[in-house]
Amino acid sequence: MTEREKMIAGELYDASDEQLATRRTEAHNLCTDYNRTYETEQKKRGKILGKLLPNAKPGAYIQGPFYCDYGDNIAIGENFYANFNFTVLDCCPVEIGDDVFIGPNVSLLTPVHPFRWQQRNMRKKADGTAYDLEYAKPIKIGKNCWLAGNVTVIGGVTIGEGCVIGAGSVVTRDIPANSLAVGNPCRVIRQITDKDELKELIDGL
Repeated sequence: MTEREKMIAGELYDASDEQLATRRTEAHNLCTDYNRTYETEQKKRGKILGKLLPNAKPGAYIQGPFYCDYGDNIAIGENFYANFNFTVLDCCPVEIGDDVFIGPNVSLLTPVHPFRWQQRNMRKKADGTAYDLEYAKPIKIGKNCWLAGNVTVIGGVTIGEGCVIGAGSVVTRDIPANSLAVGNPCRVIRQITDKDELKELIDGL
């Protein structure tokens, strides 16, 4: 297996691998290019995102600044919106469904490092190149979800469709569909039901 195949499979891999390092550099440069554009430069922004996020459905709107490691491990559905400072460390696949809203300062973090420093610290190859061994776990966010400001989602988590994750939450475990979940660690408070419909406000529009 290549180091990229190991990475995607959630196995220990060498992050200094040339193929991975080349794509990371390309993705980081594209992020920088995107973050330097104006909101009025939609055509330019779209072209950059097409290279950075080839698995995103057309029309995804990312306010910026936006940061990711690879970009091509991120799949984004239709009608996606992300506010300021969206960060995705996509060492494993990150799957985001249709109609997902992302608040400011949200982070999706797939990488995992060994707990013991003897395994976590940097090493050196025979040629002197520094590297470390790490692994990652995928993240999946179902359709029709809203992640409020400053939410962090840890690798290995699936958030079911129709969920609302409260501001400042750290999501360390799966969240079932149609849940309101908050806190650190994030816990389900209750189910979202028809009683939450803002009927009077909607009818007044």
